[in-house]
Amino acid sequence: MIQNNTSPTLDGLFGRILARHPDQLALIDPPDKLRITGQLPRRLTFAEADRAVSALAAHFIEAGLPANSVIAVQLPNTVELALTVLAAYRAGLIVALLPQLWRQAELTVAINRTGARAIVAMGRIDGVDHADLAMNAAAEAFSIRHVCGFGSHLPEGMVSLDIALRATNAETSRLVVQDSRRAALVTFEASGSGFRAVPRTHLNLIAAGLAVFLESGLPQGATILSAFAPSSFAGLTASFVMWLLSGGTLAMHHPFDDNVLAQQIKTEHCDALVAPAQLALRMAEAGALS
Repeated sequence: MIQNNTSPTLDGLFGRILARHPDQLALIDPPDKLRITGQLPRRLTFAEADRAVSALAAHFIEAGLPANSVIAVQLPNTVELALTVLAAYRAGLIVALLPQLWRQAELTVAINRTGARAIVAMGRIDGVDHADLAMNAAAEAFSIRHVCGFGSHLPEGMVSLDIALRATNAETSRLVVQDSRRAALVTFEASGSGFRAVPRTHLNLIAAGLAVFLESGLPQGATILSAFAPSSFAGLTASFVMWLLSGGTLAMHHPFDDNVLAQQIKTEHCDALVAPAQLALRMAEAGALS
C-alpha cells in the first residue's frame, strides 16, 4: 500500500506515465548485455516494468528491510538498475549508488558509512565476479542483513532477484508513505579525507533533472540513450530522472563501445544522447553524431 504527499516522488512520476501509456516502451537493455552480464537483453513496457518493480519492492519489504533504511546498489547500466532504484523507492528505502569499479575495500567503507541494511549486485560484469565482491564486503559490515543479486551462478547465501521478479503475488501489507522531502539517494564525492556520503531528497533529484530537461529542450515522449555509468548524482539525474520527466523511453548503453553506441543511436532512433563531455566531444569531432 502506497500513500503520497502532495509533491511527486520519482516513483510517483513513473506512476503518472504508467497511467497514461502502460503499453509504451519504457526501458531498453544494451544490445551487448549477454557479453556484459551473461543475460539476454530485454525491452520492457511501462506495464511490464511496473510489475517487475512491484515484485522487487514486495521482496525488499518481506525481507524485513525497515522503511527509510539504506540499500546499497552496484549494478551496470542495464534495466535491472532502473527497476531496483524504483523498487527501493516504492518500498520506502534509500538507494546508495556504489561505483562499478569499486572493489571490496571501498564497498566495505561505503556500506559502513551509510549503515546499509542490504546490498544488490550483478553476478558478473565484464568478467568480474561482483557477487563475490558484494558477499565479502557484506561479511565485514555489521549493518548488512540481506545480500541479493541478479544473474546466474550466484554464491551460496546470495538471494536471487531474478526469482523474486517471477513472483506472482507482489502485495504487501506495509503502508509506504511516499514523501518527496525524504532522502532518496546517497552518492559518494571525493574530499580531502577520502570520499564522503552525500544524501539527496526526491525534490533534489527532480529539481536537478528538471534543470537539464528544460535547458535541453527535450520533447515529451523522447527516446533517450544514456551512456553514463550509473553511480553519480549527475549521471542519474541526466538520464534516469530525465527519462521520468520526459515520459519517453530510456535506452541504456554500458560504457563504452563506440560501435555498439552508434548502432543503438541508429536502431532506436534516439532523440538525445546523454554522455560524458569528453566522449560527446570526441564523437562530434569524428562526425559520428551527424
